[in-house]
Amino acid sequence: MKVKIFDEGHEKDLENSVNTFLSTLNGDIIDIKYQVSIALFSEEQVYCFSAMIIYIAK
Repeated sequence: MKVKIFDEGHEKDLENSVNTFLSTLNGDIIDIKYQVSIALFSEEQVYCFSAMIIYIAK
């Protein structure tokens, strides 16, 4: 069993990264975990979109 972790600043970037990985994956997906976090720096909001794919490689 293996994991692949993605971390992007925009949800579309995360979507593209995950889709690219999935299109080349030679194995079985066990689960996908998704999370969004928000941080405040002064008056700026910083978003972090992340996903972890748990899979079995063939």
